[in-house]
Amino acid sequence: MPVLAVTAATGRLGRLVVRSLLERGVPAGDVVALARTPSRAGDLAELGVQVREGDYSRPQILRPALEGVASVLLVSGDEVGRRVAQHTAVVEAARDAGVGRVAYTSILRAGTTQNPLAPEHRATEEVLRGSGLAWTLLRNGWYAENYTDRLAQHLATGEVVGASGQGRVAAATRADYAAAAAAALAGEGHEGAVYELAGSPFTMADLAATITQVTGTRVRYRDVSPHDLVAELVGAGLDEGSARFVAALEEATARGDLDAPDTDLVSLLGRPSTPLADAVRAAAR
Repeated sequence: MPVLAVTAATGRLGRLVVRSLLERGVPAGDVVALARTPSRAGDLAELGVQVREGDYSRPQILRPALEGVASVLLVSGDEVGRRVAQHTAVVEAARDAGVGRVAYTSILRAGTTQNPLAPEHRATEEVLRGSGLAWTLLRNGWYAENYTDRLAQHLATGEVVGASGQGRVAAATRADYAAAAAAALAGEGHEGAVYELAGSPFTMADLAATITQVTGTRVRYRDVSPHDLVAELVGAGLDEGSARFVAALEEATARGDLDAPDTDLVSLLGRPSTPLADAVRAAAR
């Protein structure tokens, strides 16, 4: 069976992808988990997964880490501003090591969105297209956890505050995106495919109503202007640059940049995506 590799395998998404590959029946010995700190992947090693050192910022170790690999999932890095160079290093190492295909976790509607996070993803997609390698683009929408991780705050304040108006977010859980990535990495016929991956859409008012329904604590959505949101965030201790960045993401939501049909995600999963209520319920537990 071909050897499959996952970068950032100790991260919150990468670890789930590795486990999803195993659940799909890929033999553990045919799965390579690349980790910047291999000692953090002890649980994967115990399952029989090959753990190798792989650091986006150390190109010299990437090629040997990818030796013998047929396909690799490049999980996008988290160092905004440095990601194009880091991703390019992985793509070049994959080409030099004889890897056949690179699947990349991009961003929803990367080619057209005004989302401020999109430019580095677009640039990485161009690197892949020009690499000579086969590629698969997994354009992930927002994680449901972007919202449910703040559940305690919403319950404490009784509100969700934002500047997205009636903009819808077609979010899915991290586990859903991981399972879709595993399907695309282990399956056949995904070369050259561009998947716009999105779950069932909801507004921030829907989020507040769902939190209320699931927890029994009343939570409302308070919509403010982007300018007022920046002021509130700065007042809460966030630096102005970060506050403006958050406001820009809210404006992207209001424009509809985070909304898309769930067709591609459902197709890869072979089932519906996880409902928002289930994600909130899991966070509440």
